[in-house]
Amino acid sequence: MRSFIYIIIFFAFFDLFAQLPIMSPFAVSLGATPFLAGLAVGMYSLSNIFGNIVSGVVSDRKGPYAILVFGLLATGIVLFSYSLSTGPYSLLAIRFFHGLAAGLTVPAAFTYLANRTDHSRRGKSAAVSGAFVGLAAIVGPAYGAIFASRSSVEQTMSFTGTLLAVLGVLAFFALKGQTIKKEPQSSKPLAFSDMIRNRGLLQSFTGAFFLMFSQGVLAYMLPLKVEELGFESEMSGLLLSTFGIAAILVFLLPVNRLFDKIRPLHTLFAGFILMGLSLFLLSGSSSALGMYSIMCTYGIGFAFLFPSINSLLIDSTEAESRGRAYGYFYAFFSLGVVAGSSFTGALALSADQGFAVTGGLLGAVAAAVALIEKKKRQ
Repeated sequence: MRSFIYIIIFFAFFDLFAQLPIMSPFAVSLGATPFLAGLAVGMYSLSNIFGNIVSGVVSDRKGPYAILVFGLLATGIVLFSYSLSTGPYSLLAIRFFHGLAAGLTVPAAFTYLANRTDHSRRGKSAAVSGAFVGLAAIVGPAYGAIFASRSSVEQTMSFTGTLLAVLGVLAFFALKGQTIKKEPQSSKPLAFSDMIRNRGLLQSFTGAFFLMFSQGVLAYMLPLKVEELGFESEMSGLLLSTFGIAAILVFLLPVNRLFDKIRPLHTLFAGFILMGLSLFLLSGSSSALGMYSIMCTYGIGFAFLFPSINSLLIDSTEAESRGRAYGYFYAFFSLGVVAGSSFTGALALSADQGFAVTGGLLGAVAAAVALIEKKKRQ
């Protein structure tokens, strides 16, 4: 049944990535100002945070099955409402409910997966789920851009909604017999304040935030750098696909066994270093070959970091509190995307400056993780 959960994870992220190349032009076509167009793009991530937290709480109280099915069906239904958009403000309302509904699915899916995975294989399982996320990151934007150009944004979203609704119906029947009866909790559920005092969870949340912070910077700055260098605009999409392919290879090749043999903190440190170094080098690169090589290295760093933060979360929680932890985990994911693009935009940094600052920031986070671990051992 894990294979079916991987498919759910793929389509949940497919929905996210498919909208990236089409949402801001769609908002502008409805008469949105640049500010409202940016708000329409960001509204999804903001409401997604609340959906993530609700999903985590319900997963711990009732189990992940019901909220997983509801999230898929609700997202599918909301996607059909894009055809009702008549202006920027109606689009903002739809974006809010889209992000809220979509936020219910991912934490529940990962909680379902984690609770059914042997602890000795949790790193490899996280790597395989990461491969499906990476595949969605490659396929989703291409699907969104091509489908919308040949039909319309409304039809593109409706087709995605149909896929998710069908998946929700399948999940209702396929996972119903797989549910685990919730036992009465012997202790009070972990509050957020308790979670951030848990060293492993704090490291996991920090990794999730800065992983997506760097993604937000890339999504915002990479097209600008490609344009500044005079390359074709399609190159930014190819660069992102290159990073995704490199990550998927690490996730799926036998090297993924390392994530069960090496301590998560060590692979987390390596991931931060590789990603930070890649962004720093990207700030000074001006050749196409150099940029493709750097994005390969960034993808390897991403592939080291993603399973590490998942393993840290699993190691630091019990089944009865894992849903809530995953809810906050993916809330930090969404917050990181918003913070990354907003941070560099607010400081009015150039593309090269944004990459250099973010690379240095990731290096500083890696150093902090190493110092904390060293103090702990002493």
